[in-house]
Amino acid sequence: MDPYGQEWMNAEHSMGTSIMAVAFDGGVVMGADSRTTTGAYIANRVSDKITPMTDKIYCCRSGSAADTQIISDYVRYYLSMHDIELGEDPDVDTAAKLFRELCYHNKGQLMAGIIVAGWDKHKGGQVFTIPLGGALVQQPFAIGGSGSSYIYGYCDSNFKEGMTKEECMEFVKNALSLAMARDGSSGGVVRLVVIDKDGSERKFFPGNKLPEFWMG
Repeated sequence: MDPYGQEWMNAEHSMGTSIMAVAFDGGVVMGADSRTTTGAYIANRVSDKITPMTDKIYCCRSGSAADTQIISDYVRYYLSMHDIELGEDPDVDTAAKLFRELCYHNKGQLMAGIIVAGWDKHKGGQVFTIPLGGALVQQPFAIGGSGSSYIYGYCDSNFKEGMTKEECMEFVKNALSLAMARDGSSGGVVRLVVIDKDGSERKFFPGNKLPEFWMG
């Protein structure tokens, strides 16, 4: 026990996090909060946890900031080589399988939960999740991070097939706002990325512009 209460200075940067992605007809919406902690200390209030792999494939990162950053760098490198070999954009499931390989074969050394989503010309918008341990699951929507445990009920009851892009954006923003309100390791702002055949578009919602459901 540190008698001076300074143990947080040696703690790992951790993204106790709320991350999410939803597929719609023609693309995907991805979202994340922005709080990064070092122990109990908030090291960064406005971090960006939605990382581009290509123009049309992104990942949301949760767990150890260092682990997820280096895995993302490796996958981005492999995809760039794959792009040169193919002469066209890589598929979303290719990116997801690269994450799966790295996470599974290094599961004893990594603390990383990843959501991979994007658009490709073969299968359109797709969402894959790679939780701790390195499994790979394709889903119509995925949530992750410490804040996700608070919103499973909300997401299950409010998700419906065939949502429009605007409905998906509202769904993600509301779910993340609920998670940030309940989870002490999530907070800050909400960042969204909308990905379709034309590329990606980022959205930003500061904390004072997020819905507060308990206020009626």
